[in-house]
Amino acid sequence: MIPLLEGIEDYNNAGALIGLDATDNNELLGALRKMNPIRRQRTINKLSSTGMPSRGSRAEMEKHFAELPSYIKDGLAKGDLRLADTIIYSIKIVNSKTIKMFETQDDKQIGLRNISNAKLPKNQALLVSGVILLAGSSVDQTVDNIMSTNYTGLEGFPALATGETDLKANKKQIFPETSNAVFKTSSYHNVPQGYYKLANPRLILDDILIELTVQLGTMNGIPNNTYLYAGLHGTITTP
Repeated sequence: MIPLLEGIEDYNNAGALIGLDATDNNELLGALRKMNPIRRQRTINKLSSTGMPSRGSRAEMEKHFAELPSYIKDGLAKGDLRLADTIIYSIKIVNSKTIKMFETQDDKQIGLRNISNAKLPKNQALLVSGVILLAGSSVDQTVDNIMSTNYTGLEGFPALATGETDLKANKKQIFPETSNAVFKTSSYHNVPQGYYKLANPRLILDDILIELTVQLGTMNGIPNNTYLYAGLHGTITTP
């Protein structure tokens, strides 16, 4: 099964993220000036409320806020955008030694992937906190059976576990070729199944090509109709 991860609720510390106490934040001040007085006060009240301390990938997002483009910062300041934890995912068949989990010809389809063309939608930026890699053998290649396959850890797929995975965004490497052994987490009770936590979380911006590639040394012993589930877990900006 797909692991449950901490938090899918909205970000709860917007004031800290936007930097409300920074009086020289021209982007924020400009956005506030454009609002009518009532909406301006409501926005200030909302941003001023620190609420619960941020945690997990949302706390990591705070550290990377300066890297967000101005139009996304502006959308957050106006309240047109918010932050929420998410998993960007894709399912692909293992029919060769090279499996590209996100491709430009992909269409969004619930149960198979939740982005199109290997890119985030406009105004979305994702801080990748961790990567999930699971596998499962479907009854056949019909869509319903692929979506209803039980995806589990790589422990039961030795040829997949000895492969390598790398992640790039706009040709820039987020993590290099890494042994798939890092996704064998069934013996770690404090880590979700198949979850690899990035030591250095990285931002992926909208309209940037996402490339997550799995390379295998052998396909020996891999059952027919075996599929990989890959997920990018983190915090995203969303309407």
